Amino acid sequence: MAEQRRNWKERQEEADGIIEGRNAVTEALRVGTPIDKIYIAKGETDSSLGHIAAKARAAGIAVVDCDRRKLDGMSVTHSHQGVIAVAAVREYADVEDILQAAADKGEAPLIVVCDELSDPHNLGAVIRTAECAGAHGVIIPKRRSAGLTAVVAKTSAGAVSHMPVARVANLPSLLKELKKEGLWIFGAAADGPTSLYQADLKGPAAIVIGSEGDGMSRLVSETCDFLVSIPMKGKLNSLNASAAAAILLYEALRQRL
Repeated sequence: MAEQRRNWKERQEEADGIIEGRNAVTEALRVGTPIDKIYIAKGETDSSLGHIAAKARAAGIAVVDCDRRKLDGMSVTHSHQGVIAVAAVREYADVEDILQAAADKGEAPLIVVCDELSDPHNLGAVIRTAECAGAHGVIIPKRRSAGLTAVVAKTSAGAVSHMPVARVANLPSLLKELKKEGLWIFGAAADGPTSLYQADLKGPAAIVIGSEGDGMSRLVSETCDFLVSIPMKGKLNSLNASAAAAILLYEALRQRL
């Protein structure tokens, strides 16, 4: 019974912000509703779905072609007509806005970059910790990542209202741009040669947190200036992604005090 209640609660959380059907999604795009992603059934040739996909891509919204069974599982109304949009709880920021926020405060930028964190609870926890530790923004990729959904907002305990989150198409390119802006890139890696307590996080820095299962992708890892490991004394050799982010962020805060 407890398991059934938990599954029902999770389904209700995920249903928040779901927009179903061609007319509803078209109208959401027309009025500029912040949208995280749009899911369209594979193989559909209806011209209205093509119009929705084109308009969404033009607005910078991620469009995902998916199996109809996935749409059926997401659907609350059971009449999705081959398209479901997931609303974002707020608009995404620009990377330039994040850097400007640091400059306005007279502080060295401190940014968290999440490399394909797919669990919305993990992303929400990272955003919450980033806000508490005084980071200036969080950056996520457009694809293979949780977005600013209702579940993320709830897990962040309201931090999404205060912490700018930017979304980019290509993380390695983004990291190279941050380097040009003077930031050092620190990637969290279990086998990183630089111990966390040897890393100098006082200056302009971006902390990269990898995905829950695989860690950082190869190209992202190769773009980092330093691969930083957290000392481990127990029998396990890794931490939850949001826990690792918290440890790195608060070491950065300690060094900056």
